[in-house]
Amino acid sequence: MSGITTFGERRLVLISGRAHPELAERVAAELEVDLVPTTAYDFASGEIYVRFAESVRGADAFVLQSHTAPVNQWVMEHLLMVDALKRASVKQITAVMPFYPYARQDKKHKGREPISARLMADLFRTAGAHRLMSVDLHAAQTQGFFDGPVDHLFAMPTLVDYVRTRVDLGNVVVVSPDAGRIRVAEQWAAKLGGCPLAFVHKTRDITRPNQAVANRVVGDVAGMDAVLVDDLIDTGGTIAEAVRVLKENGARNVTVVATHGVLSDPAARRLADCGAQEVVVTDTLPIPHEKRFANLTVLSIAPLLGRAIREVFDEGSVTSLFDGNA
Repeated sequence: MSGITTFGERRLVLISGRAHPELAERVAAELEVDLVPTTAYDFASGEIYVRFAESVRGADAFVLQSHTAPVNQWVMEHLLMVDALKRASVKQITAVMPFYPYARQDKKHKGREPISARLMADLFRTAGAHRLMSVDLHAAQTQGFFDGPVDHLFAMPTLVDYVRTRVDLGNVVVVSPDAGRIRVAEQWAAKLGGCPLAFVHKTRDITRPNQAVANRVVGDVAGMDAVLVDDLIDTGGTIAEAVRVLKENGARNVTVVATHGVLSDPAARRLADCGAQEVVVTDTLPIPHEKRFANLTVLSIAPLLGRAIREVFDEGSVTSLFDGNA
């Protein structure tokens, strides 16, 4: 079956890397298209080979890859697929990266450091991408690193719709895990009917990755259903500490919500044991069976990606998907 869908004289092509084939299949189902058959494998040296099994000449190509661990392997495969599309004479290439690689390295904290998020944008532009599409960038200004259109998608509507069904809306407080995420927490509070806000004051040593200390809660959470919101969960240390502090300050229940479940070890154990009532993430990244736990809920981002791809292909408005929040 062909992976190319024709609309009039234009053709939409959806291609997937090997990092998260389940998400690609869900996006293809949303678009009612088939994935382009692709051959991809690793040589003994670790080098990667890719080839598309059918012509994509003149098509609008959307090539999807989730940059999960091992990140460098999947970034390289993504770049090679973009390069192969460029050399196959496609009309336009959109690199769809639900989780932007190296997103947390978006500025220099100390001298002689790279700005890795900018380098990623440069690499994809050099490879031949005309456009990038990503979900909940760690820092919104990363959009400016790419010399071309960037579709910054938001998982908040999907997550908010679910959380509304899980908490007491008359007794809820939205909590930011640190002062830097207050703006996102404000948006959540507005979506949940104007509920109160709080944040967890924490300290972080920039020379020690994935380590932070939650010190105290700023705001009243006693007797309330706390919704702790963040963009990603990596090793889970910050979130587990925040849940502990919220419970110590009298929160009745804590629901943890994040877009990207990186879940590097020992995140699954920490989250399962931290006392949160529920941990909600999306499937921007694959979560293998061994990292799933009883109170984990994974929502699909495929409908959002499918709608955004359709808007780009139809030359519509991606911003219209977010009720003015984009």
